[in-house]
Amino acid sequence: MNPLFPTAKPVIAMIHLDALPGTPASRMDLKAIEARAVVEAEIYRDAGVHGLMLENMHDTPYLHGGVGPEIVAAMAIISRHVKETSKLPCGLQILAAANIEALAVAHAAGLDFIRAEGFAFAHVADEGLIQSSAAELLRYRRRIGAERVQVWADIKKKHSSHAITEDVGIGETAHAVEFMRGDAVIVTGSVTGDAPQTSDVAATKKHCSIPVYLGSGVTAKNLAKFYSATDGFIVGS
Repeated sequence: MNPLFPTAKPVIAMIHLDALPGTPASRMDLKAIEARAVVEAEIYRDAGVHGLMLENMHDTPYLHGGVGPEIVAAMAIISRHVKETSKLPCGLQILAAANIEALAVAHAAGLDFIRAEGFAFAHVADEGLIQSSAAELLRYRRRIGAERVQVWADIKKKHSSHAITEDVGIGETAHAVEFMRGDAVIVTGSVTGDAPQTSDVAATKKHCSIPVYLGSGVTAKNLAKFYSATDGFIVGS
């Protein structure tokens, strides 16, 4: 059980922020984006979810790794307001694979976890080759005194090719995340909205002792087949 949550199997709801200022699809100013995110947080809180996660989903096309200071600043401001309003455990992801920046935002805004891409092993996304980030990320976390911020690592991430690690199973990847001091692993389907394979969930759970969260495709209809095999659910679609 993750000590962040009052239940053994938390539901974490996604807040997909509108395109942030400076990105190609941006149409709203920061105050309007923040106001909408806070309203969503209040709705989720009142509905009884156990945690929230923010993501810059609409900032397409995503940068490869690092993002500009305008994105970091915007997400820190919005995240802090969402955290203070909801009073729930909160995390964030900054696409694509901007893990250092996400950790800085989480630390500054008082958030509890980040969702990291490319923590262990490499994969190919539409942004290009995403390399393992664990060593740099955890040293940065120690350097800024942010050890309380958990790192949840995607494994065999959706919307990506894993041909270069085809001989490394998802269970072995999960074990590597634990060995490299990750705090949780996230299993997804192949694309947004697709449920994971039950065999992938089982292999992940078998090969690591840290929490295993489902990161896509969980619905009321399929919840029963995943419930006993996992430690929580991230719901966004």
